[in-house]
Amino acid sequence: ITASGEVFKILKIFALVFVLIIVLHFVIIAIQYTVAGSMNKRNPFKMLVKILPAYMTAIGTQSSAATIPVNIQCGLKNGTSPEIVDFVIPLCATIHLSGSMITLTSCIMGVLLLNGMPHSFGVIFPFLCMLGIAMVAAPGAPGGAVMSALPFLFLIGIDAQGPLGSLLIALYITQDSFGTAINVSGDNAIAIYVDEFYKKYIKKVA
Repeated sequence: ITASGEVFKILKIFALVFVLIIVLHFVIIAIQYTVAGSMNKRNPFKMLVKILPAYMTAIGTQSSAATIPVNIQCGLKNGTSPEIVDFVIPLCATIHLSGSMITLTSCIMGVLLLNGMPHSFGVIFPFLCMLGIAMVAAPGAPGGAVMSALPFLFLIGIDAQGPLGSLLIALYITQDSFGTAINVSGDNAIAIYVDEFYKKYIKKVA
């Protein structure tokens, strides 16, 4: 009975972490496209509808790199300049990982809370700073973000080669599809930002 109760407790925490991650994903994407809509004077919801093919492709492939061709087409449908889409989307596939950062940070907090480990701001902040740098080198492949984070887990007291490291990887991989989908969706929002500056520059020098 005790073992069953412990398993239920773990599953409950994992479920709460999963729900929190999904909520945060939609918060960040709503912010990104609200800003994009304010810049190009378009309805952010209509732009979000046009990126659904890229979102669904990312969920299926768990890979930002594999979603690049579909994401480029979505960017063109949103009216972004072809030269900007062709430059920004492939670049952001490796350096813009907002969804993966949210997923990874939430999973780490779940593991720390589950094991009663220190999780104060002072403990987490240095790790997040290092993680932000590490994510630039993360490959656009399934599980790329968590693998890039493993060497720095010692900063928060987690042994990457121990059971907690394995638990973190398992928890992250189960939700990686949604993080990747937010990554690629945000790439198009960034392309819109860059395109607006690009168009202003072209008008200025014309």
